[in-house]
Amino acid sequence: MRELLRPPADLRLNDIDTSSTPGFDGDKKAAEAALADGAERLSEVQERLYAASKAGSTQRVLLVIQAMDTAGKGGIVRHVVGAVDPQGIQLAAFKKPTEEELAHHFLWRVEKQLPAPGMIGVFDRSHYEDVLIGRVRQLAPAAEIEQRYDDIVQFERRVVDSGIALVKVMLHISADEQKERLAERLDRPDKHWKYRPGDIDERMLWNDYQQAYELAITRTDTDDAPWYVVPADRKWYARLAVQTLLLDALEKIDPQWPAADFDVEAEKKRLAAT
Repeated sequence: MRELLRPPADLRLNDIDTSSTPGFDGDKKAAEAALADGAERLSEVQERLYAASKAGSTQRVLLVIQAMDTAGKGGIVRHVVGAVDPQGIQLAAFKKPTEEELAHHFLWRVEKQLPAPGMIGVFDRSHYEDVLIGRVRQLAPAAEIEQRYDDIVQFERRVVDSGIALVKVMLHISADEQKERLAERLDRPDKHWKYRPGDIDERMLWNDYQQAYELAITRTDTDDAPWYVVPADRKWYARLAVQTLLLDALEKIDPQWPAADFDVEAEKKRLAAT
């Protein structure tokens, strides 16, 4: 599945079938069963990652999730990341920068949210906002936006060199699917809290955002920090795909249970004597 989700050098998002399920031949029911099976594996390897950090391991993982509104970022956090022990998760959601953040380099606030050893970090939106909405809305001079691509590549190289396994995912939905999901939010009172009138304003710039995503992915897709474009019209597939990518990253790290720093047999005898 991993290779099928890698973007081509001449990425054109409009050429990707957002309802496709590359690497998976089953239906929704089969995907849900696979997701449940994967959740057990994910929980076990996440616990090993966390435990290893207590013995000095610096291994960790960072999942970066980028997407247009309604693409399912929250569902990934709940149904994929939410399957593991919450004490091993470090979640950051990057909103509009504060005045203090704007006074610093755009990566300043991001660096502070990098996961600690033993943690799975999750960026619900990320530093890529600064070359997505920043580009579309012209929030910075064009020359500065151009420089940011190189800054991101260098930053991510440092992140990987520090021992962080980086998984970058774009959840890719169609404009028609987004329209249906926005309509559902308006139709259901229990979804009103998710709706923002500004969502329509951003939707009006759909083509601009697609071009900005294509450019950002192409400019920052590297061997050490690759991008994965996940068709997301089918929520069940997107969740399974991201879980697979996260599991792949963790299993590649292969964290080990730390060895006991005490005499196990002696402690068994002491316990038996109580």
